[in-house]
Amino acid sequence: MSFSSTQQPKHNFKILPQDITHDSLMGIMHGFNKALGVKCGFCHARSDVDSSKLNFASDAKKEKGFAREMMKMAAGINSTYFNWDHSARPDTIRMITCITCHRGNEKPIR
Repeated sequence: MSFSSTQQPKHNFKILPQDITHDSLMGIMHGFNKALGVKCGFCHARSDVDSSKLNFASDAKKEKGFAREMMKMAAGINSTYFNWDHSARPDTIRMITCITCHRGNEKPIR
C-alpha cells in the first residue's frame, strides 16, 4: 500500500517532529510494525479516494491515537527513569520502547 498524492495534508505529526526525515520516520514506523507484529493498516485508515492506499494523515482509527499516547508514555518513562546524564533531549532516550511490553503482539504481554 502507498500514500495517495491527492490526499492532504501529507502528514499529521502531533508527537513526532515536523522536520523528521523520511528515513527516520520509516525507521520508527517499521519499529512499530515489528514491535506489535502488525502492518501499517493497523493504525492508518484507508484512503476514501482509493481503498488500496492508506491515508497516513487521517486520525480516523483509534489505534493511531493509542500509539500517540503510548509514545508519550514511553518518552515520559525514559525521561524520568533513564535520563541519568540529564540530557537536554530526553525524547531521544530509547530504553523503553514498544517491544519492551508488546513483544511482537498487538496487545502488551503481561
